[in-house]
Amino acid sequence: MNLRNILSGIALLAGILSAHAIEYTPANVSASIALKVPGNEAVRYPLEFRKLRKERFDYQLTATESLPVLIYQKVEGGETNKRITLFITATENIYFNYGEQVKSGACHDDCLFYMPGFWYRRNLRSPKEAPSFHTSDSWVVREDRLSTPMTTIFDEKNGKSFSVARIDKFESDALTTHKEGEVILSGTTSIGYTGFENCNGTATLSFGYPYKEAPKTYIRKLTLAPSVEAYQFLGKGESVTLTWELNESAPTDFSDCVKQAWEYSYDLYKPATVETPYTDEVMKEVMSNFFVESFIGDTPTNYYSGVELHTATCNNVDVAEVGFVGRTLLNAFNALEYGESKQRTDLVANANAIFDSYLEHGFSPAGFFNEVVHYKRNFIEPVHSIRRQSEGIYATLYYLNYEKKKGRKHPEWEKRLKGMLDTFLRLQNEDGSFPRKFKDDFSIVDKSGGSTPSATLPLVMGYKYFKDKRYLEAARRSVDYLEKELISKADYFSSTLDANCEDKEASLYASTAAYYLALASKGAERAHYAGLAKKAAYFALSWYYTWDVPFAPGQMLGDIGLKTRGWGNVSVENNHIDVFIFDFADVLRWLSKEYNEPRFADFAAVISSSMRQLLPYEGHQCGIAKKGYYPEVVQHTNWDYGKNGKGYYNHIFAPGWVVASLWELLSPGRPEEFIGR
Repeated sequence: MNLRNILSGIALLAGILSAHAIEYTPANVSASIALKVPGNEAVRYPLEFRKLRKERFDYQLTATESLPVLIYQKVEGGETNKRITLFITATENIYFNYGEQVKSGACHDDCLFYMPGFWYRRNLRSPKEAPSFHTSDSWVVREDRLSTPMTTIFDEKNGKSFSVARIDKFESDALTTHKEGEVILSGTTSIGYTGFENCNGTATLSFGYPYKEAPKTYIRKLTLAPSVEAYQFLGKGESVTLTWELNESAPTDFSDCVKQAWEYSYDLYKPATVETPYTDEVMKEVMSNFFVESFIGDTPTNYYSGVELHTATCNNVDVAEVGFVGRTLLNAFNALEYGESKQRTDLVANANAIFDSYLEHGFSPAGFFNEVVHYKRNFIEPVHSIRRQSEGIYATLYYLNYEKKKGRKHPEWEKRLKGMLDTFLRLQNEDGSFPRKFKDDFSIVDKSGGSTPSATLPLVMGYKYFKDKRYLEAARRSVDYLEKELISKADYFSSTLDANCEDKEASLYASTAAYYLALASKGAERAHYAGLAKKAAYFALSWYYTWDVPFAPGQMLGDIGLKTRGWGNVSVENNHIDVFIFDFADVLRWLSKEYNEPRFADFAAVISSSMRQLLPYEGHQCGIAKKGYYPEVVQHTNWDYGKNGKGYYNHIFAPGWVVASLWELLSPGRPEEFIGR
């Protein structure tokens, strides 16, 4: 009797679990097609799935009335993976929008959601002015917003994930005259839509072609606009084939969901390196012109003018910035190292002038870096950030370590940095976190701990340089905080200073911070930090494109042949791609060796190759006025930072950090050399 009860219980449990599996049957799937006659509102027709027998298709999709279109569907695959191929043939000229919904079987309230590079959990870190659950619990978006054109529903209660991914060659896009409402495409697009919807309490995958966005479309920073639905022309007798893949897995938590989804999408899209003629040497030679033309030497702190520039002129401005988008000190170190290797005395002299002038004039009364100085306005930003301060110390430690190896001593700089690191110990909270922003009197302006990992790097480096174990202990405490509040919760937020939301840099910095501590540790401790670096790395990787977004003719980025694979989206608020990488390629290559995971090293190679494409030089300016001033706000989808939109840059950019990021990408092995293996 007991055995019978046990077996009955197992059978009942199996029935419960199978109820949460995706069943691609007419009872679980709905579809519709909207047809538009120009000048009239579109009419949407629900479609019925008619099972076909002994034919090359599995279903014919029909409406209750005769339509000028034939729709057939083929379903292939097993229980956990199905490929859905849709065939649409017009019997008359039509403008159409096709949509499909597949119920996950999971309660919507039990689920978290993932759209790579755009949506994490419920986007509740983002404000209501950006896409988030604050505005709606159902969202569909155009595919080119996403680093992979995929949506995943994670049923947190039952440990199941359900995803849909679009498969196509993605060769074309088309312009429209409007950005909201029903819009007719001026040509052919490859871009569809994907997302999730709450259908009577059930979490549902929603996808279709061509694109639509609902309940809102996101057109620029913190600006939601009315929904949009695009209509594709299909001439009489013409056909279109559309393919999606449904996949089911059983993650242990949301981190595992993102890991599995990234591995699955990487294997599905197989991003290859991008062939360019730009070797490391060529890249550095061209970008070194930035060090020459941007140098400002007639102000109390000399600097490279690398923020708030106009792409049309690249004329220097009065703003000196230590870290974040300026990265003056890291650029100075790079210029010094490169200048000496190439006997470029101009680069060496300017770099030394920057470090010397910052030592003399670059600090606040309390001993913090003057992070941002506007010289013409005679204004010094009074609010400090843990990120800029950390990036300044990081760069200066590289400089001091390099100088020490050359036999050159800088005791005043060492005294300054030791004082700053000691101040970091005072700033650190009991839980190991650092406030995001603060003032000279240590009053807190922003207590958020999202920028904490930026402080870990200089603390570990300071421990190695000064042999002071207090800094290592502070670094450990910072990563304890990251483990508890960010990594274990899969909640990476507000590392960037110009947004309050889920962002790439929080996970990237968290992974890099754990990597730095792993390099400084041994045995079980080292293995623990390596595991944290790996766990966070998947979230950072999820922001990087595995596919090539198509552009419309006339959109500059498409016209010059940009391949988006390997570029990273920025944040929920800032929906553009850029070349933010810095140490992360080193992290990926190291993790690849540690865990025998070739995907990491292979994708690092994709990133490295792809990020070279927009190198501006004579005859190949890529829309930038000066040689070597690498672009920043690369607008790859229907979104703009203020100007120009998809296929172009914002008119204002910050090449300072971009040159610094690429330079570190092209200078592999720095952390291991500094900290040790």
